[in-house]
Amino acid sequence: MNFRQRKESLINHLIAGGVLKTPRIIEAFKKIPRHLFVRKNYLGHAYDDIPLPTHQGQTISQPYTIAVMTEALEPRIGEKILEVGAGSGYQAALLGYCVGSKGRVITIELKSKLVEFSRKNIKKTKLKNVRVILGDGKEGYVKESPYDKCMITAACREIPKSVIEQVKIGGRIVAPINDFFNQKMMVIDKLSKKKLKKEDLGSFIFVPLR
Repeated sequence: MNFRQRKESLINHLIAGGVLKTPRIIEAFKKIPRHLFVRKNYLGHAYDDIPLPTHQGQTISQPYTIAVMTEALEPRIGEKILEVGAGSGYQAALLGYCVGSKGRVITIELKSKLVEFSRKNIKKTKLKNVRVILGDGKEGYVKESPYDKCMITAACREIPKSVIEQVKIGGRIVAPINDFFNQKMMVIDKLSKKKLKKEDLGSFIFVPLR
């Protein structure tokens, strides 16, 4: 199976569509193979622009969606990022590449089977700056706070207060907000302890935050 050509085709498709723009993020998509994060029976679809099932009713998101969220978050070298919902580990690995060896990604996952799955997958990339935590993402992960940025990869009615508190002033949160079938991808900039600036990137569909 020629993963290299199919990966290049997918990336070129996302670039041509104006979704992938930032050189560092494009490089991350090139260096972190999506097929390492896909279950064996779905390998033939690893570079299709569609979501794929993982474990326990969860999915690895559509590459288009991952590209939109990553570009919106604007990860930079040296930053510490919190991800709520590790899933397959693919998004965390992309962020880990983007922040570089001086940066750090903490991804928290409620489902034990997905913690095991994502740890195994991330290990294949040889990234040393991504840590997968078993826990309730709604509480964030205060031990490693404060964070420069946060990405929530499951639908929530509102950003959990604990997560907002753990992001630095001047930091950013990207998350799908609202009901299961009516979500808006929101970019939230934390201007002060109480003031948030919000931008709507349009409609998406995610599994709900548990």
